[in-house]
Amino acid sequence: MDYIEILDTTLRDGAQTTGVSFTLEEKLKIVEKLDELGVDYIEGGWPASNPKDSEFFRRVKDLTLRNSKIAAFGSTAKVGVPIRLDQSLNSILEADVSVAVLFGKSWSLHVEKVLKCSFEENLEIVYNSVNYLREHGLKVIFDAEHFFDGYLDNPEYALKVLKAAEEAKAETIVLADTNGGNTFTTIMKVVQNVRREIKPRIGIHTHNDSGLAVANTLAAVEAGARHVQGTINGLGERCGNADLIQILPALIFKMNFNALRT
Repeated sequence: MDYIEILDTTLRDGAQTTGVSFTLEEKLKIVEKLDELGVDYIEGGWPASNPKDSEFFRRVKDLTLRNSKIAAFGSTAKVGVPIRLDQSLNSILEADVSVAVLFGKSWSLHVEKVLKCSFEENLEIVYNSVNYLREHGLKVIFDAEHFFDGYLDNPEYALKVLKAAEEAKAETIVLADTNGGNTFTTIMKVVQNVRREIKPRIGIHTHNDSGLAVANTLAAVEAGARHVQGTINGLGERCGNADLIQILPALIFKMNFNALRT
């Protein structure tokens, strides 16, 4: 049976839930429980964003984990900033982890309106950002932000972004339904199309704005995704993220996949 990697983002995406603010000690206790559960990766936070996350990455080294690897989250380099001087990338290196989760723009609309740079420049930023972390020995999981919306709008460019990450040797490429607005039929078709275009492991990251985060995640796995991101109890901003408490039993007992390292 195929193995499905599990990345828990409760401590990062889940912490954006309205009314939720984990203390440092709570975050460390959650890490221990997630390690007992056997998830592959625990996304500990965004070290560039706040002092608490920076302190978390210092303290988590004192824990002895049997199953899980701690991952640091961050963005691709800012437009116009030399890669080696970029704060987000260097904060990941300073976190002293072996795994980075790096998100970048894959929707041409956002490249034009948010980054305000050329399509080619964004491709260079994605490649150079992934490559920089790989040169420093990190495993890189590239999260393509708003990928499904970007693919439906401009499939050629969205795929070019993935290929830039692939060429820079990202080991896993995650397709994100960041707005949570797509249906499982779209998710399946797009994942199938992407599988024909790139070689790295494909992952899925969904949000629950349409009440479909779990269904969309399982549809992506059915279509060939082998890396799943989610949170405990579906915690997350707006309507939440994909709920690993629902996803894991479905993967293991209903779909007969291997998952979890215990």
